[in-house]
Amino acid sequence: MRLRYLTLTAVAFFSAFPLYYSIVVASRHNSALAEVPPPLIPGGNFFANVSRVFDTVPFGLALANSFMVAGAISIAVMFFSTLAGFAFAKLRFRGKNIMLVITVATMMVPAQLGIIPLYMLMVKLEWTGTNYALIVPALVNAFGVFFMTQYLSRALPTELLEAGRVDGCTTWGLFWHVVLPAARPAAAVLGMLTFMSAWNDYFWPLVVLSPDNPTVQVALSTLASGYVNDYVLGLAGTAIGTLPLVAVFALFGKHIIGGIMQGAVKG
Repeated sequence: MRLRYLTLTAVAFFSAFPLYYSIVVASRHNSALAEVPPPLIPGGNFFANVSRVFDTVPFGLALANSFMVAGAISIAVMFFSTLAGFAFAKLRFRGKNIMLVITVATMMVPAQLGIIPLYMLMVKLEWTGTNYALIVPALVNAFGVFFMTQYLSRALPTELLEAGRVDGCTTWGLFWHVVLPAARPAAAVLGMLTFMSAWNDYFWPLVVLSPDNPTVQVALSTLASGYVNDYVLGLAGTAIGTLPLVAVFALFGKHIIGGIMQGAVKG
């Protein structure tokens, strides 16, 4: 038992140390990177460096854009993936298996192959430079559909749906009153993974957004560009861009883990 706790403590330490050390460097001058031994205690320049970040790039706008885009995508993916997963797992209709196979097969296609036609479509819709170009193409994804299909096929008893139909519940009513409560643990996990993926997305926002309307990752790339890299400035921006993810997990991680355990007990 002690060995397990020591192992978990070591894993937690080595996982959190890079974030801690980035905050240490972000609170000092660039000369701290050349100090031997390296500093392990935060300095007193963190807020000054953060102020420089907001003066260098529109980081406040970038944070707002990332929150809006990641939040909208997460909610949409949870809803539509649960809806599609319910259909594939419990409903009977012609071509269901073929459609599921095609949906899963799209996961093997690199997203970069669709960048050019997708960008041409955004230009035609006049969505370039706007958050619509980030949100609408990501409203649902194949992984979410497959994930919810597998979960609902095991966690949602068919007898429960049949009992609902006997009581006069429609298909939409079954989804709203039966499927959504049963899918809550898996949907929470999917939402967390989707939020992190949307928040950390870099390539597509770099292609479709304008420099004056960036997301966090595009703003961080601007901080890292230039003839001379200001590592302290970049790490200060990275610390700001990472803390929201840590805060989201700290707020909702306990509920997600509790929901998983509850679903496992019920299963």
